[in-house]
Amino acid sequence: MTDDTAGATSDYDAIAQFLQQYIDDHQDFLSWIGTSVDSVGPGSMTISIPYDQKLTNVRPAPATDSDQRPDIHGGIAATLIDTAGGLALRTELEQPVESSIATINLNVNYLRPATGDLTATANVVRVGGTVGVSEVTVESTTPDGETREVATGQGSYRVFRQGSD
Repeated sequence: MTDDTAGATSDYDAIAQFLQQYIDDHQDFLSWIGTSVDSVGPGSMTISIPYDQKLTNVRPAPATDSDQRPDIHGGIAATLIDTAGGLALRTELEQPVESSIATINLNVNYLRPATGDLTATANVVRVGGTVGVSEVTVESTTPDGETREVATGQGSYRVFRQGSD
C-alpha cells in the first residue's frame, strides 16, 4: 500500500502556483488589489488580499478616531467571494484549466466592517453537469491582530466543460 497524500498535495500546490501566475499575468484587477492564492485542495480554495488604503472607504476620521483605519470597501469582499467560489469549482473538474466558469448568481452577506487583511475560504457545495455552487467565508484581521468573519456568501456558476469530465 502506498501513500498518495504527498502526490495529491504537490498536485494542489502546483495548481496554486499556476493560479497565482495566471492572476499575476492575466487578471489586472485581481493583481492590482494584491490577490494571493494561499491554498488549494479538493473542493476548496483560500485566497487573500492585504490591507491597502486604496481599497478603503476613505472618509475624514473624527479627531477621537485618528488612529483608526478606514474600512475596506465591501466590493473587495464580494470580489473575493466570487473569485474564490469560482476557482474552487475548478478543483472538482477533470479538465480544470481547459474548462470555463461564469458567475450566474452571487449572494453576499456583510457581517461587520473589514479593517485589515482579508482571507476568503471557499468550499464547493456541488458541481453538476452545467452548474456549480460554492460557499465562501471572508475573514479580516483587526488592527489589534484578532481575526473575525466580515462576510459570507454563495455563488452559482455556469460550468462550461471541455474535454471528458
